Amino acid sequence: MQLTWLGHACVLLTGTKKVLIDPFIPDGSVARTNPDLVLVTHGHYDHLGEAVALKKTTVAIGEIAKYLMEKGVTAEGMNIGGTITLDGVTITMTPALHSSRIDDTSMAGNAGVAAGFVVRMDGVCVYHAGDTALFSDMRLIGDLYHPDVALLPIGGRYTMGTREAMMAANFIGAKIVIPIHYNTWDRIAADPVSFKTAIERTTDLTVKILIPGESVEINPEV
Repeated sequence: MQLTWLGHACVLLTGTKKVLIDPFIPDGSVARTNPDLVLVTHGHYDHLGEAVALKKTTVAIGEIAKYLMEKGVTAEGMNIGGTITLDGVTITMTPALHSSRIDDTSMAGNAGVAAGFVVRMDGVCVYHAGDTALFSDMRLIGDLYHPDVALLPIGGRYTMGTREAMMAANFIGAKIVIPIHYNTWDRIAADPVSFKTAIERTTDLTVKILIPGESVEINPEV
């Protein structure tokens, strides 16, 4: 599987299918990625992004799925703890500690709750934490799904920062950790190099710092 960080919290997984998570980048459009599936962690504009415009099958919590269907998007609604399989891609919705709303008056602020996703495709398991604080049940995500990769926000203020993300990485135990949701704006400034150094000095985990548009190959564990 090829994993591409497009910026902010937006990640493209390319394998048998193309799965786009949180279709927002601060400059430009994600339309060129032409995904087969779109996953939305929560309703904030910097995560819901171009989901309506893309008009691709989109997986989201029930309230957001309903909103998208009203906008003409084919959507698959689910809820925390649920698992669905679409076109060979298995998606589990995990908890996230964060708020959620859609900036559309027709929604009256109801966008369910924020979530993360565990995505399994082509023998690779990827955990996208979404926007979240640290919570101890991240250990269960590691114990249950054994992700190969953990995508963790480190920007602070609206999510956990580097200190909390270090503990999250240890809870989850994925061999590869990729920081996301940082340095998009001044309010979520963070230093991924110090994050990488601290984790790699104290654990056997590897931190991959990507620049927007950069990809990394993820191979299944043998």
